[in-house]
Amino acid sequence: MNITRENIDELNAVVKVEISKEDYSPKVEKILKDYRKSANIPGFRKGHVPMGLVKKQYGQAVLVDEVNKLLQENLNKYLTEEKLDVLGNPLPKEQADFDWDKDDYSFEFELGLSPKFEVDLKTKEPITHYQIVADDEMIDNQVKTIQKQYGKLVSKEEAAEGDLVAGTFKNEEEGIENTTTFPLDKLKGKRNLNKFVGAKVGDTITLKTKSLFEDDHDLIEFLKVEHDKAHGLDVEVTFEITEINQQEPAELNQELFDKLFGEGNVTSVEELKEKIKEDAENQFKQQSDQQLLNDVTEALIEKTKFDLPAEFLQRWIMVSGEKQLTAEEAKEEYEKSEKGLRFQLIEGKLIQENELQVQLEEIKDLTKDRIKMQMAQFGQMDPSEKDLEDITARVLSNQDEVKKLSEQVMSQKVLEFYKENVNLEQKEVTYENFVKEVYN
Repeated sequence: MNITRENIDELNAVVKVEISKEDYSPKVEKILKDYRKSANIPGFRKGHVPMGLVKKQYGQAVLVDEVNKLLQENLNKYLTEEKLDVLGNPLPKEQADFDWDKDDYSFEFELGLSPKFEVDLKTKEPITHYQIVADDEMIDNQVKTIQKQYGKLVSKEEAAEGDLVAGTFKNEEEGIENTTTFPLDKLKGKRNLNKFVGAKVGDTITLKTKSLFEDDHDLIEFLKVEHDKAHGLDVEVTFEITEINQQEPAELNQELFDKLFGEGNVTSVEELKEKIKEDAENQFKQQSDQQLLNDVTEALIEKTKFDLPAEFLQRWIMVSGEKQLTAEEAKEEYEKSEKGLRFQLIEGKLIQENELQVQLEEIKDLTKDRIKMQMAQFGQMDPSEKDLEDITARVLSNQDEVKKLSEQVMSQKVLEFYKENVNLEQKEVTYENFVKEVYN
């Protein structure tokens, strides 16, 4: 067997694989002999079928299969030994005069080569690294939300702003009849609210569905009308009040603190607010870090210029999926994925050159942290080390899960690498201002 390469340019090459009879013949002969021993052909005893008949019936199929195995095995070995960094997979070149009846074969494959480039992390303008803080207003609102969530309902005879009302919406012609409960805060406009304020259990109120709620989608939930019907629905409905409740906020006491954070972990309103601030800013950190990754990615793609073997990649996309694409579809798919491919190459180079590696212990630590968080949601604040080890072992027995966790660990390593090496500018903002700057 002989393998040679011709470099067309820096991004494209053709590999030629020549296979002679001596390369495949011993294996083909052995397989055919085994076939002869077990073949069931009418008119012949098992094991006594003439070899000529076996070759005629199975010979070419076995030959093609063995040559293809040799071809793939040796081509992959060649790419590894030559340390060729290829994009996509080798594409076989069409050979109009190819003949399986010959003894020796020659195959050609097109290669798309990975470009050579350098990555400079020092951008001209610094990249903003947001430090999102929870301000007093946000913390106070969260305290009110907790009090409301853990509060109790007190039955009333007369409705006031902020109450919950239960009753039945009706409109016979439209087939609307639904018993529901909704907060008066959901109503749109003072006119609708005033119809309820002062109303009593047993009263029937007439309403227009148009602009009844702040969001038309609430008509789907409270009137049980179909989605398409809810938008622009303009009919008259009645609502008979069967129950009125006021939501009394929970007291900020030790019982509530223990219910929220475990016994004795929070003992005062000040500690509650500190805990809310800490939890909120931990969540904000994830958003801030993700935004930093996005911004560094964009900056590196913009700054790091190199060519790709675009024509090769488009031909590869045409044939690499479950369904063959047209040239136009493949071009469109390539244009969609080009940016991601460029960053994949940039990130891969940074990982390799800076020896960023994922260790098994790091995957285990991440898995344990995730398990602790999940258990805490169900009130198990202090699981034993044995329980953690057992659950971790079960999770890591799933190879797909290990791959996913490994990617997350590497993503965190890349993020920390950026924080240490990229030209960053720290900026402290509230969450509200972060959203305005990033998403508006």
